Amino acid sequence: MLAALLVTATATAAEIQPAPAKAPLASSPVAPSEPAKPAEQGLPVKSVEIRPEEKKPEPVEPLSVRPLTAIEAGHNDANPVWSPSGEFIAFERSTAEKKEIIIAWADGTELQRIYFQLSAGKGEMQLFLPGIIDEVSYNAGLSWSPGGERYVFMSNGGEGNYDLYLGELGTKNTRRLTNHKEKDGHAHWSPVADQLVFVSGRTGKGGDIYLLTLANQELSRLTQGGKAHLFPQWSPDGKKIVLMRGGNENHDIYLIADPARPGETMKALTRWNYDDLRPVWSPDGSKIAFYSNYNSAGDPKIWSIVVIAADGSDPSDGEGLAAKVVATDVVPDVERGPAWLPDSARLVYVKNDKQEYNPLYLADLRDKTNLPLKTDTKMNHDVSCSAEGAIAFRAQVNQWDQIFVAKLKH
Repeated sequence: MLAALLVTATATAAEIQPAPAKAPLASSPVAPSEPAKPAEQGLPVKSVEIRPEEKKPEPVEPLSVRPLTAIEAGHNDANPVWSPSGEFIAFERSTAEKKEIIIAWADGTELQRIYFQLSAGKGEMQLFLPGIIDEVSYNAGLSWSPGGERYVFMSNGGEGNYDLYLGELGTKNTRRLTNHKEKDGHAHWSPVADQLVFVSGRTGKGGDIYLLTLANQELSRLTQGGKAHLFPQWSPDGKKIVLMRGGNENHDIYLIADPARPGETMKALTRWNYDDLRPVWSPDGSKIAFYSNYNSAGDPKIWSIVVIAADGSDPSDGEGLAAKVVATDVVPDVERGPAWLPDSARLVYVKNDKQEYNPLYLADLRDKTNLPLKTDTKMNHDVSCSAEGAIAFRAQVNQWDQIFVAKLKH
C-alpha cells in the first residue's frame, strides 16, 4: 500500500494506496487475514509445556547502554539508520505532525537536520528550521550512499506529494530525484554503485520496484504490477535484489538474481499461506532473514524470524521452510526488518513479552540459542546494527520514544 511507502513501527506491509499526510505510506502487519494453520498445510502443530521449575535463560550483559542524545520529552525518535562506516547515525524525529531526519555522529553529537519544504512556485526544496513555517513537512526513509557522504530520503515537501530527494552530508545541497503524482519511497542505495531501487505507485497496480541510475537519471521498471512489490534490498555485493510481494493476507519473499534481466531472473524464495515480511540480507550475503506469521500454534498474530539461504537452495514451503525458524514470538519491526550483527551469525530482535516490556533478545544461529539482552530499557523497537556491531534501537522513556545505543562484548 503506498498508503505506506512509509511503515510505522507497529504496522505490517499491505497494498500501496493513497494516504493522508499525517500517516503517509503506512503498511502494517496488523490483523492480516488468517492463513491456513500448520495442520492444514501438513505442518506439525506442537504443544510445548512450560514447567514452573524451568529457569529463564541468563541474559547477555552488554558492555554499555546509553541514550544517543539527551533524554527529552515532547517528541518521539525512531528508525535509526547507521552509515556504512558506523561513523554517523540518522534517525527520524516526530513533533506533533512534523517529521524531520536528524543526522548525528556515533556519540550523539548532532551534525545536521533534514526538514525541507518546497519553495512556492519553484518546485525546489529549501531548508527551514523546524517551527518557523506553517506547512507540515514529512521526511523519512533515509538510505546512505556506499561512502556515507550522501543519502536519499523521502519527503512530501509540505505539499503532500511524496518523492525522493538526494542530499549531501553536512550541506544544504538537495536535489529532487523523482517528481510524480503517485508516491515514491522505500528507497535503498546500492552498496557498490550510484543506483537506487525504490517502490512507486505510479503504475496504479499496488506498487512496483524501479531502478534509478543517478548519473543520467535513467529509470527502469523491474516488476510488473498485479500484486504489491515492497521493501527492495540490494545484496551486499550489489548484484541481486530481495523484496516482498503479495497482498494484505499473504506476502512471499522474492529474489531478482539479475536486475538487468528482472523478468527472467525473478524467483520466489517462499511459497506458502503465511505472511512473510521485510527480508534483510546478512552482511556476508549468504543468508536472508524475514518475519513470518508461521508458528507451531497456528496463530496468525504470533510472528517468527526465519533465516534461509540467499541462493534459493532452501525449501520454499512445508516442513523444510518451517525448520528455518530461528526465533519465535517476536515483535516484527517492519520499518527496519530483522537486525543482523556483522558476523552474519547473530540477530538482535524484540521479544513479544509484555510482562518484561518487550525486551531485546539475541539469536545465535551457530549454537541455536535465544538469550535476553540486558539493556534495562522498555518497549523496544526499530533495532539496527552498525558495521562495528553497535546496536541502535528506540525505547520508551516516560511515554516518549528515545534512541539508545548498546555495545556487546566481542
